[in-house]
Amino acid sequence: MKNKFFTVATFALALWLLCSFIGTTRRDHQRWIRINLLGYPTESIKVAVWASKTNEILAQFEIVEKETNKIVYTSTNIKSFGRYGPFKQTARLNFSDFKKQGSFYIRANGTTSPLLLINDDVYKGAADFCLQYMRQQRSGFNPYLKDSCHTHDGFVLYGAKAGLKDSTHFDASGGWHDASDYLQYSTTSANATYHLLMAYRDFPQVFGDKQQANGLTGKNGRADILDEAKWGLDWLLKMHPQKNMMFNQLADDRDHISMRIPKEDSQYGKGFERPLYFITGEPQQRGKFMNNTTGTSSTAAKFTSAFNLGSVLFKERDRTYAQMLTKKAKTAYKFALRKPGVTQTASVKSPYIYAEDNWVDDMELAETSFNFGREKVDQKKITLALNYAQQESVTPWLQKDTAAHYQYYPFINLGHYEIARQDLKDKTAISYYQKGIKQVWNRAQNNAFYRGIPFIWCSNNLTVSFAMQCNWYAALSGDKTYAELEQANFDWLFGSNPWGTSMVYGLPQWGDTPTDPHSAFTHLKNYPINGGLVDGPVYTNIYKGLIGIKLNDADEYADFQSDLAVYHDDYGDYSTNEPTMDGTASLIYLLAAKEAQAKPLPNHKTYSLGANIRGDSTQKKIYLVFTGDEYADGGEKISKVLAQEKVKASFFLTGNFYRNPNFHSLIKKLKNDGHYLGPHSDKHLLYCDWNKRDSLLVTKTDFEKDLNNNYQAMAGFGINKETASYFLPPYEWYNQTIANWTNALGLQLINFTPGTRSNADYTYPEMGKSYRSSDEIYRSIITFNETKPSGLNGFILLLHIGTDARRTDKFYNRLAELITYLKKADYKLARIDN
Repeated sequence: MKNKFFTVATFALALWLLCSFIGTTRRDHQRWIRINLLGYPTESIKVAVWASKTNEILAQFEIVEKETNKIVYTSTNIKSFGRYGPFKQTARLNFSDFKKQGSFYIRANGTTSPLLLINDDVYKGAADFCLQYMRQQRSGFNPYLKDSCHTHDGFVLYGAKAGLKDSTHFDASGGWHDASDYLQYSTTSANATYHLLMAYRDFPQVFGDKQQANGLTGKNGRADILDEAKWGLDWLLKMHPQKNMMFNQLADDRDHISMRIPKEDSQYGKGFERPLYFITGEPQQRGKFMNNTTGTSSTAAKFTSAFNLGSVLFKERDRTYAQMLTKKAKTAYKFALRKPGVTQTASVKSPYIYAEDNWVDDMELAETSFNFGREKVDQKKITLALNYAQQESVTPWLQKDTAAHYQYYPFINLGHYEIARQDLKDKTAISYYQKGIKQVWNRAQNNAFYRGIPFIWCSNNLTVSFAMQCNWYAALSGDKTYAELEQANFDWLFGSNPWGTSMVYGLPQWGDTPTDPHSAFTHLKNYPINGGLVDGPVYTNIYKGLIGIKLNDADEYADFQSDLAVYHDDYGDYSTNEPTMDGTASLIYLLAAKEAQAKPLPNHKTYSLGANIRGDSTQKKIYLVFTGDEYADGGEKISKVLAQEKVKASFFLTGNFYRNPNFHSLIKKLKNDGHYLGPHSDKHLLYCDWNKRDSLLVTKTDFEKDLNNNYQAMAGFGINKETASYFLPPYEWYNQTIANWTNALGLQLINFTPGTRSNADYTYPEMGKSYRSSDEIYRSIITFNETKPSGLNGFILLLHIGTDARRTDKFYNRLAELITYLKKADYKLARIDN
């Protein structure tokens, strides 16, 4: 009897413990903490998202150090939002003020986050990692497979307008497959190429050199991203073989006969060739229907921009290739103007196409692209670009909850960015960016994920583009209002989303990332597709309406699906889990920006008493600077030499100089020639004692009034503080207080680089020991260059635009000789603001 009672008691206790465990486990699986699985730089905005299927309200969270298991941070900085998607309660946990580097976990109400990394290298190498997917998408020779595919492309369709018979062969092998199918589109390829080129232009320090041009392992002396961009450019050149010929796509949806590793395709009725669709500017086949093509602009303008940017970046590496790109940019531009309108893709069996509806954004970027690499911006091109910008100030999807597939493409207006970079005075393009961001923010501010991006097909591509737009807006305007919104969109891509997964295959390697994407590489051969950005979640109603979707396995994210949106890591779902080439290319730009901003380049400039006295000492760049007050006898000579040598310089002139009617024609010529014109004080005041530098000879009021008068004199020539923010003090003599006053006015104080005698070119024999002959000055420059480790790198070389008549040995007569020497030494001569 005793044993029987003991048995019953033991069973009851075990049952109670089991139920308690189940209850605890169930509660544990009702709450989650979502973070950016890649991590956060120390100075970045850092926000995790708490998500719960219960009604509990979070009051506090803590950060636990992985190594010691100690609580190192506690916070109540929580913003609750309530219901979102599958969750009853959500909240934003802000720990931006936690700046300790290391590995941690966030803990709240018994729930622990995935591994949290904080350091300034969390994004290092991520952009290069994603280039793996671009190489894997190559058609022609595929370096991942170490084999070739689609080598017989292709035969022409719709070519009658160019006098081409259908079935005429043109070599179109190369380029990238668009996604997990093997179609190739000019519009996405040109956009991808442009993003790769732009990433290298803006953040060259981020990219390494580990691959050859053909994609195989081995350095070739060129950044891998430029190799990949050139692969895209080379194919675009084939798609625009002659000035009156351009093709919009290679192959069509007959490609979708099966999932297979790329090789050769024979389903198009002409051996192993695939069809090349000529751009006619008119509707073409779309299954049982016709597409809505209205013109030639959208694709051809994208070609123009990619060719122009490519020509600039390859100019010093392959001049012949760069010249060909320049020529093709011009013919592509003319093709774009042939019939203003949009070019859509074509399909034969299914209704799915890239239904692009906008084209003025492409023309806007094309206009600005003709200013790439120019010392002096062509204002006519800016005007034309602004005219297009006004026709579509905000990319339409930003204002909508839904859109057709690729209806507004690219998903970001790239032209606005270039207008703002090229015309610092005009803030129109920046205001357009802000207007679009506000539209998304109006939707995003109501949920904990700050999600305002519509869940349409390829929503991740839109997310990348929007994060880029926020990033650019902040950089161009200085306004950080939307910094947290930008970070939330970036975090979404890497795990801070309802599903808690990264949307990039294999990134990070230790996190939850796609493992079963809609890809033949992974499904048939278990080949990893490292770096591929998958499409992303879609509205549930879109998912349910798509043709041919059937999950192959149990849904590991079933707990996080909702009536709002779905995402599956399942080969059978081509709508949310298929990687795309162009989306990955855009992500590479965003990752490059994030890496560069997390760990800025070392500042190799030199400062003294608050003034910049030397530029980057690691770069072979020199800034020729001329100052002037009462003399201008060398003005015409200097202007002529600079024009002949195609060199831009900087002139810092006093109010006295600007007001002198004898100098007006010279000032106008210098300005028209593209030189920098800045302030040098109004009355050429001496700010501080020659012997006691800390002793000021002017008050702050005197200083500000005099400098403002200098700018007033400059205003008569159309020069203001926004375009002339560098200030060189009179007599090149100042102290820290003067630098502080200058900075308070929003200006940058600069001065000449010491070490040569160039600034003594104003001296004359009657000055005794202070006098320096032109020969002595010239030799001092040469000697410094040839004896110092960094030579004249970053030098601010100061000369005078005119001198006292008592100096007959004018150094400006040797300016041409000096410039010739500097050019032969491979120095680039630039404006102080370049």
